[in-house]
Amino acid sequence: MESTSVKQLLQQKPKADLGFYPTPFYQLKNLSKQLGVTLFIKREDFSGQSLFGGNKIRKLEYLIGDAKEQGAEYIFTFGATQSNHAMQTVEACRKEGLTPVLYLVAYVEPDENDLRSNLLLDRILGVEVHVILKNPGESDAEVDARSVKLAREHMARLIEEGHKCCEIPMGGASPIGTTGFIDGFVELAEQAAACDQQFDYLVHATGSGGTMAGLVAGKKLLDHPMRILSFDVIGHDASYLENSAALGNKSLEQLGVSEQLTVDDFEHDNNYYLPGYEMPSDAANDAIRLLAREEGLFLDPVYTGKAFAGMLDYIRKGIIPQNSSVIFLHTGGATALFAEKEILGNLLDS
Repeated sequence: MESTSVKQLLQQKPKADLGFYPTPFYQLKNLSKQLGVTLFIKREDFSGQSLFGGNKIRKLEYLIGDAKEQGAEYIFTFGATQSNHAMQTVEACRKEGLTPVLYLVAYVEPDENDLRSNLLLDRILGVEVHVILKNPGESDAEVDARSVKLAREHMARLIEEGHKCCEIPMGGASPIGTTGFIDGFVELAEQAAACDQQFDYLVHATGSGGTMAGLVAGKKLLDHPMRILSFDVIGHDASYLENSAALGNKSLEQLGVSEQLTVDDFEHDNNYYLPGYEMPSDAANDAIRLLAREEGLFLDPVYTGKAFAGMLDYIRKGIIPQNSSVIFLHTGGATALFAEKEILGNLLDS
């Protein structure tokens, strides 16, 4: 399909006006010279209404638009205590006159007397926050499921009182949210064409999978040759790609198109997330320092730092060959630089 045809399909979906698009797109000249590739960056961190935007804004435009069309009063969502998605959801709700409620898992337990980063912003925004502490021996999946269960019990009470509630999944990873990055891929492809750049690779961080599914679905619709390299920041099993393909397919179906994704459409690497989610790695911190000192730009230790580290390793190993043209999608999250020391690790050591 042509980009104009895809945009016509997207215009049929309800959408809140939350972001500033197109987001900036330009070459990192110092690192391009150093690495031997033509490296561009797309600044999704500039997308939101506040200083703390990111990739979740594209999803939330469609998610909040849909919730308002349904007549929702309350928006419930989930994440870690330092969740970018959760904080940006609260911002969107405040702008659109909805009441947000957060259920957040404490992978790193916050200090109520020294709130930091996104949790501090949540408090300034005045949102109702429920912090869920992990029980001894409880897995990440189990505490996530318990968080959702508690939130749904809360929603049920509100619904019984006559209120309309809407649930947004962790990371906005739903068919509606994924639509935002079908939109985002079209925008990126148009920017590349406008500056006459034939890009070989698009690199980004993937967590809940909605951004990845949307990008791959957009690439499929446009039949675009650019390869999408998705670096995992959580660590998933083989079902992750199956679930992401299903997510993208539901989004495509809601747009009324017949194209279908399979797991073979994804290029996904989960070798760079260790030692775990919201746990710093030396390679990610090296990548954060490199971009800061060569280009004056900031990444975060949870998402973009790990994806950028993966990209650097691919370049140095020749997996991304010399003289390639590469776009790094900066998905935001630099507020994590002001989070708990357990998230930062050795970032300040050199």
